Amino acid sequence: MAIQKLWKKGLIGALAISMLAACSDSSSNSNGVNSDASLDEITEKAKQEGTVNSVGMPDTWANWVETWQELDTEYAIKHQDTDMSSAEELAKFEAEKDDATADIGDVGIAFGPIAKDKGLTLPYKTSYWDDIPDWAKDDEGHWIVGYTGTISFLTDTNNVKNAPTSWADLKNGDYHVSIGDALTANQAQFAILAAAMAFGGDESNIQPGIDFFTELAQQGRLQGDPSVANLEKGEIDVAILWDFNALGYRHQIDEQRFDVVIPSEGSVTSGYATVINKYAKNPYAAMLTREYILSDAGQENLAKGYARPIRENVKLSQEVKNLLLPAEMYKNAQPVNDQKQWEETTKQIPQMYQEQVLIHAK
Repeated sequence: MAIQKLWKKGLIGALAISMLAACSDSSSNSNGVNSDASLDEITEKAKQEGTVNSVGMPDTWANWVETWQELDTEYAIKHQDTDMSSAEELAKFEAEKDDATADIGDVGIAFGPIAKDKGLTLPYKTSYWDDIPDWAKDDEGHWIVGYTGTISFLTDTNNVKNAPTSWADLKNGDYHVSIGDALTANQAQFAILAAAMAFGGDESNIQPGIDFFTELAQQGRLQGDPSVANLEKGEIDVAILWDFNALGYRHQIDEQRFDVVIPSEGSVTSGYATVINKYAKNPYAAMLTREYILSDAGQENLAKGYARPIRENVKLSQEVKNLLLPAEMYKNAQPVNDQKQWEETTKQIPQMYQEQVLIHAK
């Protein structure tokens, strides 16, 4: 994951602790945590806890590092992360009910409802509730999207003379392609959906996407993990990644060496959501973390990490706007139309990918 450029910031005003947090439909969990408390109460208790342990929110993903630094500066809350996939995060929450080591996680949107259905989440709506689109939040606040990503192509121009700008280019080329672990990683699963959409499928029919990657595997063109290390060594020609990861990796390695585009036929836009562990040892620090992520400062931090903020009313400086891809590249990108169907489809992807794609991988 790319180490995002850190921008110098002035003093960030404390959150308006006199504001009341929006009420949750469920005011407490089995541990007696009151997620219906006012923001000043949550802030005070978070300071007393003094720690927040996250999963899937490393410094180098979408510039989380600045948010962790600012939580420490503003509230003396220390942080530690264990990086893992969305599926692994939920498995950890479930396995550690009696002795939780994680307080909050960042998961692909499809995993939010799953976490809720499994009874793993503590609801908290935050004071920014009305700024969040309906599609990007659970009605009770069990999960809330903080930022969006769109599937893009990152091409190493040292290896590929004519960088692909479309799925057709990718299909007809002879270069190697990487999407990572589609058995567990949300990003890789959305890459399959984006390919399916490009070739006539949708969230209820991902077979065209599976067929696309099967063909690449049969040709010996599907390879490896699209990590910074592998990209830097020139081992991957084209990586299919969220736009914020592609831009971040390019910045970390070499701005001139890599090309980043949203494929012209279309792509899929989705979001990553915070889930607060129902069994968290630092639940109030986790709630304050979600609050800060959705604040103006937190949303700007994500934009500095090349992620598009979920709150459309956040004003970004021109300097930060320039870090993102041109808006016109997104004209054919679309969100998932049927989230429930996509939830069901994601459960089928591991077996389909294993049996139809990986069996041909060389």
